[in-house]
Amino acid sequence: MSTDSGFRYIDREKSWLAFNARVLQEAADEAVPLLERLRFIGIFSNNLDEFFRVRFAAIRRLSLSGVSGEKILGGISAPQLVKDITEIVIKQQTESLRVLKEIEKELVKQNVIIIDEKEVSEEHENFIKDFFIQKISPELVTIILNDLAEFPLLKDTSGYLAVKLVMKSEPKSKVLGFVITKPEVRYAIIEIPKNTNRIVELPNKDGKQYLIMLDDLIRYNLSSIFNIFDYESISAHMIKITRDAQLDIDSDMSKSMLEKIATSVKERRIGEPVRFVYDQHIEKDTLKFFLTKMGIDVSDGVIPGGRYHNRRDYMNFPNLGRFDLLYPPRVPLPVEGLSLDGSLLNKIAKKDYLINAPFQSFSYLIKFLREAALDPKVTTIKITLYRLAKNSQIVSSLINAAKNGKKVTVQIELQARFDEASNISYAEQMQQEGIELIFGIKGLKVHSKICLIDRIEEGKLKRYGFISTGNFNESTAKIYTDLTLFTSHQQILKDVSKIFDFFDVNYRIHRYKHLIVSPHYTRSRFYKLIEREINNAIMGRPAYINLKMNSISDYPIIDKLYEASNAGVKIKLQVRGICSLIPGIKGMSENIEAVSIVDYFLEHSRCYIFCNNDDPEVYISSADFMTRNLDGRVEVTCPIYDEDIKKQIIDTFNVGWKGNVKARYHSEKFENKYRVRAEGEPVFRAQHQTYNYYKDRLEGNQNTPIAKTQITK
Repeated sequence: MSTDSGFRYIDREKSWLAFNARVLQEAADEAVPLLERLRFIGIFSNNLDEFFRVRFAAIRRLSLSGVSGEKILGGISAPQLVKDITEIVIKQQTESLRVLKEIEKELVKQNVIIIDEKEVSEEHENFIKDFFIQKISPELVTIILNDLAEFPLLKDTSGYLAVKLVMKSEPKSKVLGFVITKPEVRYAIIEIPKNTNRIVELPNKDGKQYLIMLDDLIRYNLSSIFNIFDYESISAHMIKITRDAQLDIDSDMSKSMLEKIATSVKERRIGEPVRFVYDQHIEKDTLKFFLTKMGIDVSDGVIPGGRYHNRRDYMNFPNLGRFDLLYPPRVPLPVEGLSLDGSLLNKIAKKDYLINAPFQSFSYLIKFLREAALDPKVTTIKITLYRLAKNSQIVSSLINAAKNGKKVTVQIELQARFDEASNISYAEQMQQEGIELIFGIKGLKVHSKICLIDRIEEGKLKRYGFISTGNFNESTAKIYTDLTLFTSHQQILKDVSKIFDFFDVNYRIHRYKHLIVSPHYTRSRFYKLIEREINNAIMGRPAYINLKMNSISDYPIIDKLYEASNAGVKIKLQVRGICSLIPGIKGMSENIEAVSIVDYFLEHSRCYIFCNNDDPEVYISSADFMTRNLDGRVEVTCPIYDEDIKKQIIDTFNVGWKGNVKARYHSEKFENKYRVRAEGEPVFRAQHQTYNYYKDRLEGNQNTPIAKTQITK
């Protein structure tokens, strides 16, 4: 925490780890279905991998540079933060192992049994051997290490078995009258294949379902792999390495941005190690051998773990047909008054519509683009793309539009972290189909989520479009909550058109009448909105600020919110992830409350509500309150003018705020305490109730207690 004027801020990295601890809480929650708990273990592990590849890597770079970094890190030195993070992660890893063992015990009670290589029965022996020979052995990469001049490069997306073979002793030798036996030791490494599900289903037996981890299936067949060696003992323990994933873009003017990013992504595979996780039961000499050969020391985050790493694979744990161990499926709802059967453009021409996925169907976005691709009156489609699905229907629709003679322009962000290779592939595919591509702006990521369509109606240009808080990705739209506004508001869309002009000619800074656009205007505009609430509070008028976002870590804007709190402005924050603001401190933030909701959907939408003397201004945005979003990216914040849509956003914010099942308080101590229900207060699970809210609207019941909920002033 910062020591400037007392404890004013929470460490960003520790706050992020506190968020991941909330994910682990879901895995530990006995009320969560068992297979969902396993998937939360996978999410926890995947989050931790990304944390080390990016956030920890950046701090480690700072630490190794010899610079303290206290001003950048909010009052703590980089070396100390590296040490603190490692200690926290070791504790979290230990807790995750405890939770995993608990889940496995509960699975046994449900007749779902995960066995290891020592527990293979005769009934499963032939299946496991055949499975290994037919599916695993042909793609297995095994390397004997002792005699190699150079240690092989380990990939940070893979898991490995570190193998130790103790060879049968050579003839004994005598030294000073004593018989000394020194058996030869050979080391090898096996890469766990990624093309096969990590959790292998075995034939059912006695009414029970059996599974084995791919790691253990390989261990069971070690004798087959190393049958040419005459060894007396063999052991295999899992290790995993995490590398610095920061992209270093070269400045060669002769290369295109596509070439530069492609080269940088390839070089990521040889990034410096930032974490080495190992099975804590590995022999000391084996661990020493691998650390020495790989040039890893304790500053690289050497972390003891359990028997299995890469537990992100649990996100794809098979459902086993056991729907009693999963959350019941919730079918995305249609949007009131908007049919997927008719023309969306004709409907949007008359009024704005809001899509709140995954409570409502993401299919409207696909339908919008497919309709535009075929409509003879549509001449131009422009869109920004950040993250895309593996088989993107969005890209398919855009290619279809280009084949139908539309002029299609796509701004695709090649530096979307961990999606660079995918985006490069899509970029090449779209280029081949004649789509005009824009590869971004030097020094700025394009994180905005916007689409613009030009249509000729009765000889005049009319625009249609959508603005979203999340990525145009139909896969993540099933689990990420995001808001998308469909509109034909010509003045808003004129501003959207200016943003695409900025992509083309980015030395010209445009003025926007409706949208708030980073990096030029977002910070100053939010300051003014907060300042207005401060002035209203001082004048004795109603004043409140309700904000929902993924993260808040920009210190100047946090200070502005502290100022508002001290002026008497009531502030409610729903912040899923990093919250560097400390709520509830007398004389600093006593009028601020902050909660985080972690449940079966990932809270990803961003909406901002300002009282404005009881005439609320409501915005949706692609931007969090982070310095990078305010000053280092192209972001779009859009005002909501339609009164019904305003009401929806205000209502659903209130639904989230009333949550008393999956809501945790933010605090400077990172306790992640659940919001406590008052005596007699009914259970209120925010995501369930949000779904019910939209279901009630469809049924014409807009006067439910949820819909009537008022903003606390």
